[in-house]
Amino acid sequence: MAAKKATAQKAPAKKSPAKKSPAKPVLLSGGNPQIPKGDGDAPVQAYLAAMPGWKQDVGRQLDALIVRAVPKVHKAVKWNSPFYGVEGDGWFLNFHCFAKYVKVAFFRGTSLDPMPPGASKSKDVRYLDIHEHDTIDEKQFTKWIKQASKLPGEHM
Repeated sequence: MAAKKATAQKAPAKKSPAKKSPAKPVLLSGGNPQIPKGDGDAPVQAYLAAMPGWKQDVGRQLDALIVRAVPKVHKAVKWNSPFYGVEGDGWFLNFHCFAKYVKVAFFRGTSLDPMPPGASKSKDVRYLDIHEHDTIDEKQFTKWIKQASKLPGEHM
């Protein structure tokens, strides 16, 4: 009788875990990205990258103008909106996506010369609404940023 050869059973090949792509941020009403709050440029860049359609170009343009006007600007994302301020002196501006426009809030807007056009229920705040086919007056916007960054900011 011939001896049976033992055959080794091969273990099934292990599958390498599937690489997960980063989850796409949820868009809240009006297309505003839901981004976790955080300090610094990284959360703001995540917000800008998640802005839908034409609003992304507006957001990137606003961010570039703000950084150019106030090179050491402090950034954060709070309440699903990017905030800009001066370290230790509070926030002077934020913006937020709505269905048909991007709303820029100047927290001490009534102190700016000239005042941004949009009124607010808050006595000091003024708004600038930017619609899809609007051209941002970079010169005026930069003047507002420089003025706003020198005023006492909001502490939120």
